[in-house]
Amino acid sequence: MRKTIITINYLKLIITSAVVSLFAVLLAVSLKKATEHFEHLIFGKASLYPLLFIILPSVGITLIYFLRKYLFKGKQNKGIKEIYQTIDNRKNMLPTFKVPSHYFNGFLTVIFGGSTGVEVSTVVATAAIGAVAQRKTAIANIYKTELICAGVASGIAMLFVSPIAGFLFAIEVIARKKLTFSIVLSCGISVLVSWLSIILLGGETLFKFSVINWNTSAIPFFIILSVLVGALAVYFTKAVIYIKGTFAKIENNFIRVNSGAILVGIGLLFLPQLYGDSYHAIPGLMDKINQQPFSLSLMFLLLIIALLKPLAASLTLGAGGDGGVFAPSIVAGAVLGMLTAMMLNHYLGTHLIILNFALLGAAGMLSAAIHAPLTSIFLICSMVPGGYLLFVPVLICSFIAKYAAQFLCSYTVYSYNKP
Repeated sequence: MRKTIITINYLKLIITSAVVSLFAVLLAVSLKKATEHFEHLIFGKASLYPLLFIILPSVGITLIYFLRKYLFKGKQNKGIKEIYQTIDNRKNMLPTFKVPSHYFNGFLTVIFGGSTGVEVSTVVATAAIGAVAQRKTAIANIYKTELICAGVASGIAMLFVSPIAGFLFAIEVIARKKLTFSIVLSCGISVLVSWLSIILLGGETLFKFSVINWNTSAIPFFIILSVLVGALAVYFTKAVIYIKGTFAKIENNFIRVNSGAILVGIGLLFLPQLYGDSYHAIPGLMDKINQQPFSLSLMFLLLIIALLKPLAASLTLGAGGDGGVFAPSIVAGAVLGMLTAMMLNHYLGTHLIILNFALLGAAGMLSAAIHAPLTSIFLICSMVPGGYLLFVPVLICSFIAKYAAQFLCSYTVYSYNKP
């Protein structure tokens, strides 16, 4: 009798995970496509009239403020923290409104130039789909984590066209490495649905560059880059915490929303590469490096983008935008990787491949920022054709960057508290 009940519960979990995954696929694909379309459209119009860059982030975040106040009754979005609170406390729930709230807020933030991406918005919205499914079906409360993970796995899988990355993100970040049969089962069913959806709907890699090869003689330079992006990830994390804390102290909503948004807008005026998720900036920067392997002005541009992308993302989030660290980490890490390879080639006479270092920088910084090296490995390898040729270097950078960031964090805390 007990075995029969367990079997029935697993069958319910499988069916519900598949249904959750289907809804998560639709949400992720529609949000990704709509955001890409309108981001490019508005960015193109603003490029003709550059002063628009100053006000566009204010438009987006102001719209979010009014949506939050009048449509969602003043309820705040807290990002992935909401998911953890729901998983850790059986009484906590991700309400249904979190699906449209994060969907529209993420969309509005990015298309109007808020310097972040829709990844975290997708993660929380798809997690909410799983939580709602658990409440609305005859699935035991013990499977709440499983269905939340199922939704998230599909969301990430569709955004990056990588079912493996979706599975690992759900395990590493959402379930926090809690490996149970039921979690593996629900995530496995979810990414299977995602994989079939990618085949049916088609899916393109994020970038069109192709990886050709890599050389073992470059490994010492991979390690140098790993430490650098680990430090950049620490800077990003501390900037987000500090800026969000500072903005939270501003009582006047108009000042809080517009001060951060206008600062972001001023940054966009001088550096349009910071607009939205900034994925569009990577091909242009790669072309510049290919045309001119080294110049001080190009080196300075790369350095400024690597330092200001995390800051612009922090200001966007502090002002009330919806998003997280995915896109800013990938972009800032990639730019720092380009800069590192370019400088080493010029000053040390090496022949490092710029594309490889861009991908390694992205992997290292993402790993350090979200504390998920396995996710970073497969996600970055899926970003370009032939990316898995870099599996070993990406693995090296992902783990070294993560532990370098942890060391730097613990060292700074120790130094701060030292009498």
